[in-house]
Order: sequence, then C-alpha cells, then structure tokens
Amino acid sequence: MKLATTRRRFLAGTAALAGALAMPMVARAAPVKLTVSHFVAPTHGLQTDALIPWLERIREKSGGEADYEIFAVNSAFGRAERQIDQVRAGIVDIGYGIAGIPRGRFPHTSVMELPFMVERAEAGTRALWELYRTGRLGGEYDGLKVLLLMTHNGGLFHTVGKPVKELSDLKGMRMRSPGPAVSAMLDYLGASPIGMPPVQIYESLEKRALDGLATTWDLVAAVKANEILNYHTEAGAYVAAFQIVMSEERFAALPKAVRDAIEETSGEALIEEVPSWWDKWDAAGKADALARGHEIIAVDEATRQAWREELAPMIAAYLEGLKKEGVKDPQALYETARELVAKYAAA
Repeated sequence: MKLATTRRRFLAGTAALAGALAMPMVARAAPVKLTVSHFVAPTHGLQTDALIPWLERIREKSGGEADYEIFAVNSAFGRAERQIDQVRAGIVDIGYGIAGIPRGRFPHTSVMELPFMVERAEAGTRALWELYRTGRLGGEYDGLKVLLLMTHNGGLFHTVGKPVKELSDLKGMRMRSPGPAVSAMLDYLGASPIGMPPVQIYESLEKRALDGLATTWDLVAAVKANEILNYHTEAGAYVAAFQIVMSEERFAALPKAVRDAIEETSGEALIEEVPSWWDKWDAAGKADALARGHEIIAVDEATRQAWREELAPMIAAYLEGLKKEGVKDPQALYETARELVAKYAAA
C-alpha cells in the first residue's frame, strides 16, 4: 500500500516537473521572420556590409523576437523594377529599391538625381532624408514605412572605345541610365539613354548594345563591366536615389519589440553609415579599373560648374515636366534640395 502511494506521488511529481520545464518552451513564440529583397548579388556590399549588419542589430535589439531571410538578384524576388510592388503587395516585408526603376513612381525624389546636384553620398542622403521628413516629397511614399532613403556618390560616365572629356562627346552614344533625370540629361546631350537593371549591363556591353553607362565606381566592378570598359570620366555629374521600405500595415502588425528594434536601428541610425558604405564600394571599383590600366578622366570643379550651366535648359525643362507628374512646385523643390545639399556638404 505504501509502495503504491509512493509510486503515485513520484509519478505525479515527475509529471509536474516535466510540465514546469515545458511551459517556457510552449509560451515562447517563434521569432518573426522578416523577408528582405534587393536587386544586386548576394556577395555585394549592400548585403554583406549594409543589410546583414542592420538586420543582425534588429534581431539583437528585439531580444531574439526577429529573424530574417534575404532574397538577392538570383532569386524570384530580385528584379529591380518589382521591389516596391512586392512590399506593397505583402510578398516580401522589406525591399531595397531604386527610385528611377520603373520610371515615374517617385517624381519628387527624382529632383535629387538632376545634374550636378550631389557630389557626395552623405550630403545627398541627408538632404533627401530631410526632404522626406519635412513632407516635401508629396505622397509618393504613402502606405510605406520608410526605413532609409539615400543617394550614392556623384556618378561617372564609363565608356568603351571613346573617352568622355566634354559633354559633347556623349552625342550618339548608347548609355545605360539609372533613372528619368539622368535619361533626360543624356537625351539632351544627344546620347541614347537606355534604362536597364544592373543584371543586364554586362551582356549589353559585351554585345555592344551599349557604348557605356552612367553609374558609380561600385557598380562597374560589381557587374564585372570593367572587363569590357576602358574609360571612366569622374564628373560627379548625377546620382541615383534608393529606398529601404516596408508597408505600414506590415510594420504595425509586428510585435512591439520588433517595431522598437526597427525604429531604433533605421532612419538616422542607418544614414550615419551610408558614406562609409559608398566610399568602400567605390574604392573597390576604381582600384579594379586602375589595375586593368584604364584611363580615368578627372573633371575639376570649374569644369563641373561650366557643365552645370550648359545643362541649365535641360534642368528647367525637366522641372517643368514634373508638373504633369503631380509635383506642384518643382522649381521650389529643386531650390530647396540644392540648399540642403549645400548645407550638408559644408557641415
């Protein structure tokens, strides 16, 4: 009798202990997995230097309530023109997009891409962020939780067979363009602007469907275009604008710890890192070109100013055209953008 009672008590105690040990495992929910897409290679610095460290900080600051999965250009979610659509549709949680692809989505933002507006990524990024933060970019980000807006360092003209030493040298060239403002500049100069995502650049150069491209030092190395190119004009002539966004609806549905971690690590916190990203990535692209013996044409500030004046009619025409795209006062937006860039460049 005593043996049976002791056995029952032992089994009951064991069951209670097992239940107590199991309770934390049952109560703890699995981490929220944030799906993140972009349109460059998984080996690119965007993923290794920017996205992964940022997402790791989110995971850490959320106390492990957030995890992530990244989809690069080699995935079904890697097309440049679909990044924002995927976010809005809830296909991915976070997308890294380029403002100019597809054309016409972000006309207010495109003002930052006009010729000789920005020379350094830090000034361009901070100016663009302030335009957004102060409500000067219209409603083009409505429904989106904007985590970062940025520009790259001033872009170059990279060409095959013929150097660009004057703007007139671009006449007749087929040039890849990253967005509508750069396309307008190239068209004004007699070039043929061709919009295409980065993944198509190498093959187009190889087949001579392109004579060159308007882009950064970073991209020509990233897509191995330096294997074909042989001239690079360091004009600092334009920039492209980029976004990291998620939908407001998806953000609101996240656990508070994850929302707080995203807020704490995005926006201003990410902007602090942008200059070092682009300087590192551009340095690698330039070093690659130098190692191959390419000719690099440096453009001094006096020449840049002269080229800016040469392009004044094109800039005016582009701004006028933005009225048809819903920008109420493009000239005022342009002047404000220039003032902000100058302010941050001098800081």
